[in-house]
Amino acid sequence: MQKQIIGWDIGGAHVKAALLNGNGEVLRVIQEPCPLWKGMDHLDYALATILRSLGSGPHLHVMTMTGELVDCFPGREHGVNAIIQTMQAKICGEELLVFAGREGFLNVDGIRQAHYMAIASANWLASAELAAERCRTGLFVDIGSSTTDILLIENHALQALGYTDYQRLVSGELLYTGIVRTAVMAIAQRAEFNGQEMGLMAEYFATMADVYRLTGDLNEAHDQAETADGAEKTPLASARRLSRLTGYEFTEADWPMWLQFARQLKQRQKHTISQACLKQIERSVDATELCLIGAGVGRFVVRELAGELGFPYRDFAEFIMAADDETVAGTADCAPAVAVAYLAGGFC
Repeated sequence: MQKQIIGWDIGGAHVKAALLNGNGEVLRVIQEPCPLWKGMDHLDYALATILRSLGSGPHLHVMTMTGELVDCFPGREHGVNAIIQTMQAKICGEELLVFAGREGFLNVDGIRQAHYMAIASANWLASAELAAERCRTGLFVDIGSSTTDILLIENHALQALGYTDYQRLVSGELLYTGIVRTAVMAIAQRAEFNGQEMGLMAEYFATMADVYRLTGDLNEAHDQAETADGAEKTPLASARRLSRLTGYEFTEADWPMWLQFARQLKQRQKHTISQACLKQIERSVDATELCLIGAGVGRFVVRELAGELGFPYRDFAEFIMAADDETVAGTADCAPAVAVAYLAGGFC
């Protein structure tokens, strides 16, 4: 019997996993919170939780990561090594491949220190390569809880300008903005509020999860991060957190004002992402056949932008075979985990 494949995406805030059968059909996807910056015991717990849920093997495990960036590690190489060692210990001798970007998949026993920087933060490349296999011309946009990846595809080929985080921040293909964990103060320093333009408090009072909770866009299942003040995850509590940015005393009677404030902050973030998308679209030789491909828990923003910019929209889930409708949606939420499993299994 052909082994089932588990694709893993080890992030700094979440661990995502996708279970595929031998025919390339996604059976399950799981996202588990993992505040890795607090210590490796959180990764150990998240891996154990997911493995219990997915059941016994035999499995081929395929891993990509971004978690090596968190500040509990003195450097990326140390982080890559620590994450690989922890995964090896958890899978009890089952086969493990690690995605090393343009160097492809490496058997864990053959990984050397020289490979570490190719392995670091390469998860975006797996998703974009799978999208390029499935779509001739498009702009792949993966909006997650913390970051946004924007990659141009032409003639089924990825047109990436950068490959490291530094290069991609320079090229505009990586934005450090997401729909859950990003602090509102990183989105706007000024806003129109209560009928006038004003400065906002540059304090960690609220996150974009508060914004999208008020606008009704945030899926509760994707809301796995702690709130800025540790209080509950309700629209009322979110409005109270947003109010602190303005210095205006919160009352529930002012609900329309808080809702309007949240909608404005959503537009600020959308504008930033839209401008970054247009920058990459301008590089296209012929944008007439281009579509926007949405992935990640924030892909509802990509769908909205496609309509506003006048491009067709395609969901990453269209490229994947899944066992049921619920799993289909999850494949786009956890695109890198699905992609590494698909690529390693030769299902493209």
